[in-house]
Amino acid sequence: MKQKNILTWAISAIIYLGLVIGGYTVYASLDSNDDHTDTHAATTNGNEEKESINEQAHNDNHTSQRSDGKDSGHSDHVAQSESDVVTNVKYEEGLIIIDVKDKEQNSPELEISHEKIMHLIIVSADLEDYYHLHPEEKGKGVYTLKFDLPENSYKAFVDIKPKNLAYQVSPIELHVGKGHSEHKGNSLKVDTNLTKTINEKTVELTTTELAINKDVSLSFDTKGITPEPYLGALGHVVILDDKGEKFVHVHPTSEEKTLFETKFDKPGIYKVWGEFKFDGKVGSYPFVIEVK
Repeated sequence: MKQKNILTWAISAIIYLGLVIGGYTVYASLDSNDDHTDTHAATTNGNEEKESINEQAHNDNHTSQRSDGKDSGHSDHVAQSESDVVTNVKYEEGLIIIDVKDKEQNSPELEISHEKIMHLIIVSADLEDYYHLHPEEKGKGVYTLKFDLPENSYKAFVDIKPKNLAYQVSPIELHVGKGHSEHKGNSLKVDTNLTKTINEKTVELTTTELAINKDVSLSFDTKGITPEPYLGALGHVVILDDKGEKFVHVHPTSEEKTLFETKFDKPGIYKVWGEFKFDGKVGSYPFVIEVK
């Protein structure tokens, strides 16, 4: 009887030990799986967070670049990739009509620049005829001016300063008369004499080295006669390349000298008009120069 009890106790102990070992094995296995799952989740969350931060940084940088580009002021020398304002020019029976709209077809607010809200430069296709005009606002983005343009093909440049909007002056083809539906080329020849006389007033142009990507000084000698103030300055200078595509409007560097500074980004032949007012009359002095 005693031996039977001992045997029963031994069998119970073995069963109990087996249960304990089995339970521990299952627990260890489950714990190991939990650790692996937590580690994988932490890694995934970390990568997602990193990607989210990188994406946000990229978006912030992209937004900053767009903002900087849009907020930058208009420059006569730096071509902008996109303009927020579109201009159109028409001529009908002695009336010049300019329509100015933004991308949403709204009328942008224009700031006054050199005493005028708009400077309209019109040149003939051969760059011989030159007009500097100032249309007046009629409302809803429309500006007009009564002016008799002879029959010819022209290029018009609407020089404006829209408030808080990027704008680039671009040539607009304008045809007056039925026989002038196509632009013809021009045959500009570089001036060997940079002295011009208009209305008995003489102006001589001297320049520093005409090289690309360098500051170039344009000095106009008015032969001892001080020009009268014109549009808030002693003079104005407009420059076009020989194709009539590149437009630059330059103002004096000071209120006391007829000295102007600009920069050319491409070599070629350019036409320069220096505008000066003497005896109540504005004369446009043309010069043809070559930039090398």
